[in-house]
Amino acid sequence: MSDPTPIFAVDGPLANAIAGFRARPQQIEMAQRIAEAIKGNRVLVAEAGTGTGKTFAYLVPALLAGGKVIISTGTKTLQDQLFNRDLPTVRGALKVPVTIALLKGRANYVCHYHLERNARDGRFQSPQDAADLRAIARFAQLTQSGDKAECADVREDSMAWVAATSTRDNCLGQECPNKEECFVMEARRNAMEADVVVVNHHLFFADVMLRDEGMGELLPACNAVIFDEAHQLPETASLFFGDSVSTAQVLELARDTRSETVSGARDCIALIDHTRNLEKAARDLRLVFGNESARLSAAQASEREHFDAQVEALEKALADFQAVLDTQAQRSEGLANCLRRSEEMAERLASWRKPEARELILWVEVFAQSLALNATPLHVADVFKRQLEAQPRAWVFTSATLAVGKADFGHYCRELGLAWMDPPPLTAVWGSPFDYAQQALLYAPAGMPDPNAPNYSERVAGVALPLIRAARGRAFVLCTSLRAMRRIHELIVEGLQHAKDELPVLLQGEGSRTELLERFRRLGNAVLVASQSFWEGVDVPGDALSLVVIDKLPFASPDDPVLAARVEHMQRQGLSPFIHHQLPRTVINMKQGAGRLIRSERDRGVLCICDPRMIDKSYGKVVWRSLPPMRRTRLEEEAVAFLHTLAPPRRLD
Repeated sequence: MSDPTPIFAVDGPLANAIAGFRARPQQIEMAQRIAEAIKGNRVLVAEAGTGTGKTFAYLVPALLAGGKVIISTGTKTLQDQLFNRDLPTVRGALKVPVTIALLKGRANYVCHYHLERNARDGRFQSPQDAADLRAIARFAQLTQSGDKAECADVREDSMAWVAATSTRDNCLGQECPNKEECFVMEARRNAMEADVVVVNHHLFFADVMLRDEGMGELLPACNAVIFDEAHQLPETASLFFGDSVSTAQVLELARDTRSETVSGARDCIALIDHTRNLEKAARDLRLVFGNESARLSAAQASEREHFDAQVEALEKALADFQAVLDTQAQRSEGLANCLRRSEEMAERLASWRKPEARELILWVEVFAQSLALNATPLHVADVFKRQLEAQPRAWVFTSATLAVGKADFGHYCRELGLAWMDPPPLTAVWGSPFDYAQQALLYAPAGMPDPNAPNYSERVAGVALPLIRAARGRAFVLCTSLRAMRRIHELIVEGLQHAKDELPVLLQGEGSRTELLERFRRLGNAVLVASQSFWEGVDVPGDALSLVVIDKLPFASPDDPVLAARVEHMQRQGLSPFIHHQLPRTVINMKQGAGRLIRSERDRGVLCICDPRMIDKSYGKVVWRSLPPMRRTRLEEEAVAFLHTLAPPRRLD
């Protein structure tokens, strides 16, 4: 069936199979355009506003297409939702004999080899880690998939998972003694045989570039690739088309080599000693930056005392380690794999110190416990365009936030190389079916100071407090920096205490994102103060969320080394970095943050954007016009009154 329209009819298969299903004109049009793109092997870039039902709009033509389709999502959570809920629902409604598979990165699957080796070694940082590893061992005996998302007894962020899974670096591949029972191999086989394969963007790019996880075999065989949450692709592509060496990788190599030496070359004391030397060199490099976390260009990092010397010392320690390991590598597959890893690491480190002529941004990222030396391509357009043109197939890029203004996809298409394709990509925009004028109010408070003013966080908290009290909690306060987040959280807690208003106030970092969202939904009257990780991919429909406060327009820091290099490059080309890069990125991020508020036809609420630049600056109109068509006000009393109509009655104790 080339036209999917009948599937969405009021008496069609979806309506008969799904309780409460309602056809939307935008959804039907989107499905039609995707079906045409798949049939014609075209590139389609499509923005579909919140509530369009874009998941069903691409799943229906994908399942009816008859060929192999890869669906790539922004997060593993969305991956699981597609595979476990949406795909089976649509397949059941259509009654088509389509096979589906879920493929994640190898770190998501239990590794029998590493689980057994680390359980035998018995070296754990805490009794909880040891207990978690025993629980994972029991899970490995029962599970069919080995997917850690199915192991409810162990937290996703438990350190035991590091000991129970493999990475691209330490996987033994075909040389592994446990290869016949390997969960990763089984997932790959299922993906190769399936008609529809669900992956995520990180896996897609890792596989395309590294030919490691099986996508190198999957991609040539497929007829269509559909990217959901496609606004994330430029950043993800930059990550995987570049190179990185981190002190965490060095420490992992040293630990793995020591374990393999104990198992297969116990008499080689020198190799054990060199693992210790390698660990010391990695830690000494991290200690150059003390307790700070930072993102610096390579030139800025070189200005730090001892940085260049410690990078050189790490390179020498790695070479000395590799020379001894080379004499022992034939004694076990594990040691041979460690040698391969050390050779690749040495090559990446040498390339970072003396890069080739290709255009790369060299920069350093310092974390709490580690440091990474990164080489990021100045632009990914050429590399990505080659992937698109390698073989005729359809490519669909969709998200709620791709366009700037009403329908300008220029920025997005330039970033990914789509702008220079022949024929050019098809584009389309479908607005949300929600009645924003009735459901939501956009409040831009008057009299706000410049966002760089020293008291700006205090003013934001002052704007947020009466709104939070009027809404009886049920609020997200989204901040553009961790420093502002912590200060605004502190002020909101103080303000509520002073008013004797006992509303729970949650802070990003007090638990995992999943845990915080569960608490937020369960409490029903909470305030969550958060930063960048809560701006997108967060879905809280219903009464638990009626207010979103955003402190500033989310412009990337001008000090960011990657942005600074791209700005300089665009200036050399005679382009305006602000107009062609910074503003479009900010608009897309802003639309994501604003999109947290209205998630269903029944939702109502207030979006408060504190930044005066949206009103006072000429470029603010681009942001303003890109947001959903909410009713707008600059008066606090109107916003408070609107929230009073939504808030549950105050309890009288």
